[in-house]
Amino acid sequence: MHRCMQEANIAAMSRSLALTFFFVCYAASSISSSLASSDSFLQCLSQNIPSELLYTQSSPSFTSVLEATIRNPKFLTNTTKPVWIITPTNASHVQAAVVCGRREGVRLRVRSGGHDYEGLSYRSERPESFAVLDLVKIRAVRVENQNATAWVDSGATLGEMYYAIGKAGNQLAFPAGLCPTVGVGGHFSGGGFGMLLRKYGLAADNVIDAVLVDAKGRLLDKNSMGSNVFWAIRGGGGESFGIVLSWKIKLVAVPPTVTAFSVPVTINQGAVNVLTRWQDVAPVLPDDLMIRVLVQGQTATFQSLYLGTCDALLPVMRSRFPELGMNRSHCKEMTWIQSVPYIYLGSSATVEDILNRTIAMDTSNKATSDYVRQAITKDVWTNIFSWLAQPNAGLMILDPYGGKISSLPEAATPFPHRGGVLYNIQYMNFWSAGGAGDAQRTWIRSFYAFMAPYVSKNPREAYANYRDLDLGENVVVGGVSSYEAGKVWGEKYFKGNYQRLAMAKGEIDPDDYFRNEQSIPPLVTSGN
Repeated sequence: MHRCMQEANIAAMSRSLALTFFFVCYAASSISSSLASSDSFLQCLSQNIPSELLYTQSSPSFTSVLEATIRNPKFLTNTTKPVWIITPTNASHVQAAVVCGRREGVRLRVRSGGHDYEGLSYRSERPESFAVLDLVKIRAVRVENQNATAWVDSGATLGEMYYAIGKAGNQLAFPAGLCPTVGVGGHFSGGGFGMLLRKYGLAADNVIDAVLVDAKGRLLDKNSMGSNVFWAIRGGGGESFGIVLSWKIKLVAVPPTVTAFSVPVTINQGAVNVLTRWQDVAPVLPDDLMIRVLVQGQTATFQSLYLGTCDALLPVMRSRFPELGMNRSHCKEMTWIQSVPYIYLGSSATVEDILNRTIAMDTSNKATSDYVRQAITKDVWTNIFSWLAQPNAGLMILDPYGGKISSLPEAATPFPHRGGVLYNIQYMNFWSAGGAGDAQRTWIRSFYAFMAPYVSKNPREAYANYRDLDLGENVVVGGVSSYEAGKVWGEKYFKGNYQRLAMAKGEIDPDDYFRNEQSIPPLVTSGN
């Protein structure tokens, strides 16, 4: 099991490993467009990585390893799969994979938890010969109580991270997502938000160091990767810049008692009026209070986490949001770590349940996202509920902003959805795992088109961690992804930060080795 490395020995280790790999197997040539020789790639890997960590398509366990963290059944078939899978246990294995990949013309796709909405961590939209670097065995979490920090490996899940933090004490937490099976690597690198976003912002806002393997196989920390690259990996999609192995995070303070509630309101009970009011209230509530909404069918369910007791919460709700009708019977007091399974898995779930890495694979899904900067009117909400009443309809998840997440400048990190955002919308639809999902995909795309007048514009903003290839895909020109073509999707995710991300990519990976359908293209300037 890889342990997070101390900053002091990173540089020395990087130098020695880089020299070893340079003479053993590195050739500083650009990636060939022809398919790589599997024999030479495996031979190079085998000089540095134990054979039991390497899988080819003929390996008996190849399929089970590949499918272990595929989270969307639609990607089990009819897609371009890897030719090789590498399951490293330490940094030197990752460095070897990069160096061998560069030499032999094999690109790497990196998987931490497998939740990429388009599956780009383990599949390709286009025919190509590639390897998956699966970080499932690099998943340590080491909490340092005295400093209120932790080193978290990219292969750990959010549940494993939360569990370790909870074991360290009931007044430490971390602001990241709700789903406990999501991998840390992808989540942090795309921003990452959850029930603490209004109090403490994004996961990426609370990253203070990282360990990265770059396209030359070097092992870099915050200082050696440089300020632009360190900025870029905290919300700009880490897969574009290298392979982030570990993240040093700043833990946050929570009270010993927090309060959760869930209040469903049907359309007949006034859901349209309550939602219309929620838009004005939720983004300006005290930072300790987060009220998100799940809108499905003819019901809006208001889910909340409050950093305090029920006695303290009730007067806030009575004075600020009486329309919801929340009362003492709705309160569930608990510790912060208990709120993690309660909110996402349900009232019967235990803290230990967040360590479960498996999920049901009975439904496929399609998702996309929007940002709302001006409140949607009551008559439009009435129309929205009509859409949600259609056959094959999906759902909406509304996460209010304001507070800490909105207080930072748009350029503080690559994640630009800050001041002026009322809330984020995630649209999602589901269908049986064996089905084509044509009606459900049509519904979500049609509903997304319907929503265009009521959401952000120029660009129509989207959240990078809710990846959607319908927004656009890279075009490769002259062996590298086109900066201009990437603007189509890149400015939706990153707004004005897209250019700086491309320049950071030009610094660390000008040959575009780390590439997928929505990776940041390199913009190489004369100063690089």
